[in-house]
Amino acid sequence: MVEHWSPKPGVGSSSLSTRAIKNKIEMRLIINYVRDSLEELKNNVSWTNRSELQRLVSVVLVFSVLFSLAIWGADTILSRIVKFYFELIG
Repeated sequence: MVEHWSPKPGVGSSSLSTRAIKNKIEMRLIINYVRDSLEELKNNVSWTNRSELQRLVSVVLVFSVLFSLAIWGADTILSRIVKFYFELIG
């Protein structure tokens, strides 16, 4: 790869040291973001207590099972209808 240098600063490819500084600044910004996010999770987020969480998880599981049974039933019925239709025309 060939570097193209320009006599004007900020035009064309930047020098290696400029890119290294930009990379270091970007890495520092990412680290600060992660650190701030963890601090917010620790201090500002209200967490559900254990008993409420267990109740909500059980509700989600029940509805997931019911919904999957409904989809299975609809799929079975529709596949039989399509099969009957193709036997009728074939």
